[in-house]
Amino acid sequence: MKPHNRLFLVLILLCMGACASYQGHIGDRRPLDLVAFDTLEPQVYTPPHWPQALEARVRIPRTQGPHPAVLLVHGGGWQRGSPGSMEGIARRLARQGLVTVNVDYRFAPAHRFPAQLHDLQLAMHWLHEQADELDINPNRIAAFGFSSGGHLVSLLTVVAGQGGELDQQWGGPRTRPAAVVLGGSPSDLRLWEDGRLVVDFLGGTRAEMPETYAQASPLVHVHDNGLPPFFLFHATRDRIVSPEHSEQFHARLQEKGVPSELHYQCCRGHFSGFIFRRVAMMELEAFLLRELAGP
Repeated sequence: MKPHNRLFLVLILLCMGACASYQGHIGDRRPLDLVAFDTLEPQVYTPPHWPQALEARVRIPRTQGPHPAVLLVHGGGWQRGSPGSMEGIARRLARQGLVTVNVDYRFAPAHRFPAQLHDLQLAMHWLHEQADELDINPNRIAAFGFSSGGHLVSLLTVVAGQGGELDQQWGGPRTRPAAVVLGGSPSDLRLWEDGRLVVDFLGGTRAEMPETYAQASPLVHVHDNGLPPFFLFHATRDRIVSPEHSEQFHARLQEKGVPSELHYQCCRGHFSGFIFRRVAMMELEAFLLRELAGP
């Protein structure tokens, strides 16, 4: 690469790293004392009768617990992907003293909505049941999802403990995280045209299943009954999940008095927003450490 081209590339990358804007409270940045952690063998978090055995990849800091924890949920359009895409985030958060629990879930179209939500509800119950063994403080469990994983995490949070149809069988108050991070996350499935991924996930088009599209949209379920703080980050040039999803969700949360921060990633798309996430990571780490602090 020629020197002037190399300089141009460096300037672009620096601009991408610096270009960010925010709505809401901005967490204080502070130097972090990084710690060592242990990685457990994959843990099956589903009971024997579950349609599919699902695993959690757990990392436990080597510091005195019980520790706060973060449930990590990968993206992939509800029908592909793996926890591997969240492993870098899991290691980074574990080095900061958080137990990280990086989970599988069932895929559409073989398993349609709300199967994936039920998987995450079960994962939250499992974390509470295994809290002593995993050295977790069950009152300080956050959740972090990207893309379709963010959709599932936000839905998990807003329906928890409300006694509705999505909450009755596998939900309950303890499936609600203490803090939530969402990246490039869909909030209203009714905003999309009838693309294959959403149709495969829900089992039909908007015209065929309008009530299901509403039921599967976290925006519809936002309430003011004790929801935890949210941190949202979204790329301004996301053509897969429009920033409108995070903007409307952030506005609805604030309307209901729920603490919410929205971080914009300028000059990025859906995937580049996940790859080039350094500034967003700094802010969401500060958010998690602040919200999960205390007894």
